[in-house]
Amino acid sequence: MSSFYFFKSEVSTVTLAELKDCIERGPIIAAVEKQNWQEVLSSPVEIIFHMKAYLPTVKQCIDDAHKAGKKIFIHIDLAEGIGKDRVGIEYLNACGVDGIISTRGQLIRFAKEIGLLTVQRFFVFDTHGFDNRGELLGNSRPDLIEIMPGVIGKVISRIATGDIPVIAGGLVETKQEVTTALSSGAVAISTGKADLWYM
Repeated sequence: MSSFYFFKSEVSTVTLAELKDCIERGPIIAAVEKQNWQEVLSSPVEIIFHMKAYLPTVKQCIDDAHKAGKKIFIHIDLAEGIGKDRVGIEYLNACGVDGIISTRGQLIRFAKEIGLLTVQRFFVFDTHGFDNRGELLGNSRPDLIEIMPGVIGKVISRIATGDIPVIAGGLVETKQEVTTALSSGAVAISTGKADLWYM
């Protein structure tokens, strides 16, 4: 029983296989903030990355996403009012979130321990950052990796050779960039560009 007594726990039961099926049907993931919320609910995307969740409304957002038949991940590093710790993750789990996104290996591990799906986001700025990804990912073992920025086909192709599926995110704004990232080995694209949600 959840310690969050003020609402009924609705722990998500989405599996990695179900998530991969969603990605195969449509590799575009909507990365949204508050201002695009109604539009994303009516869009054809099946997966939402909520980039600026807000404590007073996060449960309603999760419920709305599920009612619209969508899976929802909360970027916990950017969430407002939600602790960036085990308690924050337990709170999101009690709200029924399908998974979290984070750059922090410790948060990925916490989320995996309680059965949430995880996306570890990391930024590739230089060769050093690229070369250190193995250690970073080996400690946390996320379900998916999101590479930022997602317009670097060469980096995507080198990372996509591993056993963790890769999502390309950040600066993806055209159909050509989507195609390049997917042909380089990304399994999905996360983008705030609403026009691309309909690809």
